[in-house]
Amino acid sequence: MKLLEKILWANDFSAVSKHVEETAMELAKVFNSKVVPVHVLPNDIINEGIRTKVTRMAEEKLKEATLRLEGAGVLVDVPLLEYGSPHDGIVNAAIKTNANLILTGSGESLHGENTHLGTTTERIIQKSEKPVFVAKTGVPLSVHHILCPVDFSKASERALKNAITMTRRFRAELTILGVCEIEDTAWFFSEDGLEKENQLRLTVHEEKFDAFLKKFDLTHLNWTKETPKGDPSKEIRSAISRKMIDLLVMGTVGRTGLNRLLIGSVTEKVIREVPCSFLTLKSEDVINLQLDSDIKDLEHVHNAAIELMENGFNKEAIGQFKICLSINNMHLPTYFGLAKVYEKLKDPVKAKRYRKRGLEIKDKMWYTKIEEEVRKLRGS
Repeated sequence: MKLLEKILWANDFSAVSKHVEETAMELAKVFNSKVVPVHVLPNDIINEGIRTKVTRMAEEKLKEATLRLEGAGVLVDVPLLEYGSPHDGIVNAAIKTNANLILTGSGESLHGENTHLGTTTERIIQKSEKPVFVAKTGVPLSVHHILCPVDFSKASERALKNAITMTRRFRAELTILGVCEIEDTAWFFSEDGLEKENQLRLTVHEEKFDAFLKKFDLTHLNWTKETPKGDPSKEIRSAISRKMIDLLVMGTVGRTGLNRLLIGSVTEKVIREVPCSFLTLKSEDVINLQLDSDIKDLEHVHNAAIELMENGFNKEAIGQFKICLSINNMHLPTYFGLAKVYEKLKDPVKAKRYRKRGLEIKDKMWYTKIEEEVRKLRGS
């Protein structure tokens, strides 16, 4: 079973890429993923000799990166050498390899800790339908606290779904942030009228927030929700600083028109100066569950079911547990696993049924063992 099968690592051989390489290793280990290194060369080198020399040098550096990844125990796919503009080459390579995720760096740090988003990375985010993970320069990937801002849209629904799975996988804490935009214009006839309007907005906002969260399985998850009032981009950045966020997960909206609109105005304001490592999602999920449906090994399928349940894929876990029963309908751990997953789904009737059946099998196995011991003692 894989949650994140393939990571496309954009390697430009810079000092920043060395840090991104470490992030690639960590992500691959956490999600049992395969890494595909890619480098993009310009396609306008006229001198054939120089072009050949540059190509060989790039191939050698990609080979060295592959060996380092393999030495760290990471699965590596055949590295790619593309030609053209960096952002187009990387976006096209992600499509070609069917990558789940593009991993790139944030850019150079210009003013102390402030890291400005690089032009290539910004254009990758704008153009790619694939999720993009941007590793902040100089900060090792150690995810203890994830922030997911939501505005109750489909984009933020996708972001939160993936953030929940990543929170479980990293065994981290999740803060779900829903900023209520308040009115501060002068057209209200009184301060009292303005206050009443904003209080009503907050009440409606909190009702929508609660209704939105009911779509997600947050059981056994270390999470909190916050509903600050104000400007969304400012409140998001404030939460990142205040809560020492390690990873920001945001949904983005793909729009036609000016390039600056392709990311989405709030996301653009937040990531302009990279506050932490972040993940943007547009139309595809990072987590793309792939199950080995043809495997009939009981232990393998049962372990996959347990892993699915632990990562919040409860319906998929039920499917795997039932495959276990088709292999061996007396498999005791499966009945207790089904009872646990139905408890998580708040279905006490089915949970009780499977637990009862598990206890019956346990008792039967116990009495069978006693009978065997008695027969041994009698010498029969």
